[in-house]
Amino acid sequence: MIIDSHSHVMLPVEKQIELMNEAGIDKTILFYTSIHPERATDFQSYEKEMRKLFKILGGHVNDAKGREKGIEEQLQSIRLYPDRFLGFGSVPNGLNDEKTAEWVEKQVIGNGFKGLGEFTLAPGQINTLEPVFKSSCEFGYLPIWVHTLHPLGLSDIKELAELAKKYAKVPVIFGHLGGLNWLDTIKITKEISNAYLDVSAFYTTVALSLAMLELPERTLFSSDSPYGDPLLVRMAVERHSNDPYTRKCVLGDNIAKLLNL
Repeated sequence: MIIDSHSHVMLPVEKQIELMNEAGIDKTILFYTSIHPERATDFQSYEKEMRKLFKILGGHVNDAKGREKGIEEQLQSIRLYPDRFLGFGSVPNGLNDEKTAEWVEKQVIGNGFKGLGEFTLAPGQINTLEPVFKSSCEFGYLPIWVHTLHPLGLSDIKELAELAKKYAKVPVIFGHLGGLNWLDTIKITKEISNAYLDVSAFYTTVALSLAMLELPERTLFSSDSPYGDPLLVRMAVERHSNDPYTRKCVLGDNIAKLLNL
């Protein structure tokens, strides 16, 4: 089974299904979004969406209404195509332990989501994820997906690694392979058995090749659609994987095992 382990909701959903079919993807794990660049039609509309995205990635936006709308879009897509989509549940950052647990129980477990994230934090904020790690433990060690691309730096990635070590039963997905820090991220995660590498938005195919070489059973194929193309990323994985076993693991078996699919 080919599984795109990280993609955002695209509208209309039929377009996303079309892209999946073209790429031969059986299932996609959807993450909520309040940004829809796939609907932009010119430079101004693209720029508007990207500026909203950059604010979110910098940890400067906590839009409750936008989150609510995005989660509803996510649920609608999953309900329309339950055989094609699964979901990870968005969790507001900065809540205390009790409020985080309440949110996870109602909005994540209650909606049948399989993990927690995506978490997009400003530099120096990784420690604020500890209530999320505690909730993960409370609800059966739900995987946690953290954006490790810019604006986060190597010090943030190292801090995330320390949290992963502290909560050794919680699967932690290092999103986007650490960005420009891909070499250090691969080195760091090799030593942490509960750490996984998401390969979307890789800067160079060398990074992709090395991740699959060093961590064939903990590297996850993903497109980060609409920012990436599922067909092109699948082709890159197939071209740069070392053997059929690695290819099969990365393209679906690893995430299927992680989520007990």
